[in-house]
Amino acid sequence: MLTIFEAVAPLLVIALISLPVIPVLSGKVNAKNAKFRVLTQISMFAAAFLGVLVFQINGLAAHAVTETVTGSITGTNAQGMGFIAAAISTSASCIGAGFAVAAAAPAAIGAISENSDNFGKAMIFVALAEGVAIYGLLISILIINKL
Repeated sequence: MLTIFEAVAPLLVIALISLPVIPVLSGKVNAKNAKFRVLTQISMFAAAFLGVLVFQINGLAAHAVTETVTGSITGTNAQGMGFIAAAISTSASCIGAGFAVAAAAPAAIGAISENSDNFGKAMIFVALAEGVAIYGLLISILIINKL
């Protein structure tokens, strides 16, 4: 069961990290102010990261004492190759989708800025590029299901 501190502390950290963004959203930021806010947000994120790291090290030490080794990992070379194939299909499709979106999105924005009626046609090409990543993920799920 969670204690009050464990339930409220993450929400408090998220609120503290989000505070510098509020003036940006309200439009009250100039160039001098923006640099300070970016540095503040980076330092708050680093402090939150270090805090989580410290709490996790304490939790990992507690779990390391109680955990026992029951046996070695068993599996065949074919299963290992299957997992590698699933990883390659996902990573290659995501990299390809990234290149495709990097080429299609600026062209779509340019087409929309010239004529706003081209929005539907332009977004189809960006969505097709994103579909490549989804297809790769689907193939990796099918590979893992066969293992």
